Amino acid sequence: MQYTSLGRSGATVSRICLGTMNFGPVIDEAASFQILDAAVDAGVTFIDTADVYGGPPWSERPGHTEEILGRWLHQRGRRDDVVLATKVYGTMGSGPSDRGLSALHIRAGVDASLRRLQTDRIDLLQMHHIDRAVPVDEVLEAFEVLRAQGKIVYLGSSNFAGWNLAQYAEHARATSSPRLVTEQSVYSLARRAIEAEVVPAAEHYGIGLLPWSPLAGGLLGGILAKRDRSRSQDHPDLAKHREAVEGYEQLAAAWGIPPGELALAWLLHQPAVTAPVVGPRTMDQFDGAVRAVEVTLSEEQLGELDRLWPGPGRAPESYAW
Repeated sequence: MQYTSLGRSGATVSRICLGTMNFGPVIDEAASFQILDAAVDAGVTFIDTADVYGGPPWSERPGHTEEILGRWLHQRGRRDDVVLATKVYGTMGSGPSDRGLSALHIRAGVDASLRRLQTDRIDLLQMHHIDRAVPVDEVLEAFEVLRAQGKIVYLGSSNFAGWNLAQYAEHARATSSPRLVTEQSVYSLARRAIEAEVVPAAEHYGIGLLPWSPLAGGLLGGILAKRDRSRSQDHPDLAKHREAVEGYEQLAAAWGIPPGELALAWLLHQPAVTAPVVGPRTMDQFDGAVRAVEVTLSEEQLGELDRLWPGPGRAPESYAW
């Protein structure tokens, strides 16, 4: 395993982040424990979850995934071996204050997550989405209180636009409030929109990127090579990207790199990326994610992938002069 800094913070994390959204709704507790055990044994020190994860479907039983992770942490005694990340924002109940980023919901949500996770602290608390209805000063003041209480260590965002990162970073600078150390965003070879503004903002402010859906929902996982072809045709983006997918899988075969590992390796070569968030459903998928860390791609190979899956370019040059 390889390690890097968590954004511009002093914390060190593995270059693979174990995502847990499948724990509960897709795989049972025993299988979840098996993957968690294998992850820490392989040197993974970064685990990501969210208060709303549960299921099925994933948000029908909010808190279930945190409960599974909490039982594993308690039974295995591995709390100090991992950097633990969760999120707040999603709907956790039927009340009007049971969602969003109000100070009321943030503080209640953190206390509930701590109980489910059976821990005294959250190492990285992430805003799961931008909340345009709540002033930035209210959000950051709530996090400052939680940090002073020792309940959180670092603050991150998820699904923020580039200007939102700047908005929070500049407010934190002006008021000495907690600053963002990470941004978790959808990012893959097939979904590169964040390169226009989010990636430049993250680079400028020293914010580490945590790409979610790094295989584009399975599109980059060898979809055409899988035996169950009838299932592979169900991917909503396959028809639109079929030519690129065919070329991609041919390149992967020629280079001797499994497609899923190639997609993760590409992300690990991109600016500002701290760790892709992988959500394995099987041990084989987890093993592939770990192997991706050791894959080195040449400039020529990166160029071939760019030609297959061109990015948007940086703003404003991508749409102006």
